[in-house]
Amino acid sequence: MANVNGCDLPEDVYYFIDKHVWAKPMEGSTVRVGMTSVAAKLSGGKLAAITIKRKAVGNPVEKGKSIATIESSKYVGPIPAPIGGTLVRGNDAIVADPNLAISDPYGEGWIAEMEASAWEADAAGLASGADGIAAYTARLEADGISCD
Repeated sequence: MANVNGCDLPEDVYYFIDKHVWAKPMEGSTVRVGMTSVAAKLSGGKLAAITIKRKAVGNPVEKGKSIATIESSKYVGPIPAPIGGTLVRGNDAIVADPNLAISDPYGEGWIAEMEASAWEADAAGLASGADGIAAYTARLEADGISCD
């Protein structure tokens, strides 16, 4: 895992850098999605709630459309889907303890799982591996973002 400006950025996920969310292929066409450590930092550090859009479960969601809402003392806003597909389920653990998104954003702090409708096409538009870390680093530097 790379650490850039105090932000943890693993190489094994695909980043939707502009929205600070990630996607990770699981079994079959299931893709787990979540917020990056950068998003957690930008939200203000202590989360009040993460609400999964339960009405969206079982329905198609376009890339960039909201799958959940995050609330903190500094911010309330959407968590967008980094890919298009069907929302399969939300992470009940994150609903019960939203701060998992801060303490373990790439592990227990995932937000939802989706059935990808066009993984190869969506993945091509996301940043991953060493090149993804370099692109995310450039974004953090340009925006003056640090997780320290």
